[in-house]
Amino acid sequence: MIEVKDNGASEAGAFKAGAPQADKEQYKGLRPIVPSGHLDQMFRQTRAYHAQLSQMADLKASMMFTLASVIVTISIRYLEDPYLRWPVTVLIAGSLVTIIAAAYAVMPKLNLSTKPDLRDPHTNLLFFGTFSHLEYSEWVTELDPILHDPDRAYEAMLRDIYEMGIYMGRKKYRFIRIAYVSFLIGLVLSMLTFVVVELVKL
Repeated sequence: MIEVKDNGASEAGAFKAGAPQADKEQYKGLRPIVPSGHLDQMFRQTRAYHAQLSQMADLKASMMFTLASVIVTISIRYLEDPYLRWPVTVLIAGSLVTIIAAAYAVMPKLNLSTKPDLRDPHTNLLFFGTFSHLEYSEWVTELDPILHDPDRAYEAMLRDIYEMGIYMGRKKYRFIRIAYVSFLIGLVLSMLTFVVVELVKL
């Protein structure tokens, strides 16, 4: 498995530039890459797979948001019933947590006020949230050395795939899981509360 370092360049690129030995050590995680069709196919399939997972996450979040919203809308009318008040309150609380988590999962998370630091090796020039802050001439200037160096081009694609996966894992699917769990917990606790209220009535 190829390990991507945070230096923004490959080992071969560093050697070609005549980097000192201390700098060369930073690039040893990413060996020189020989451009080939099977690597290009792997990148295309991986990016397509991540795009599909992102669409699935949005669909799941939308379903949970709609379902929880309908339950809240229907349940509010029963808050005045003295026997259903507490079960309905618990159900509404769980549904509200579901709505918040589902909405946050699909909410665009972009920093639109800060221009990216182009000297930072972590900067992903292939991500629209990054180059939307740049003029076209700036973006092309920064992208030019990557386009003319196969090693750096592959590394840029690796970083883009990695950051896409991190974003989905930590920002999308994490909160979709919270939405599902809170919804299920709300249902179970609501049913238990209803049983307790019925037992108290007896």
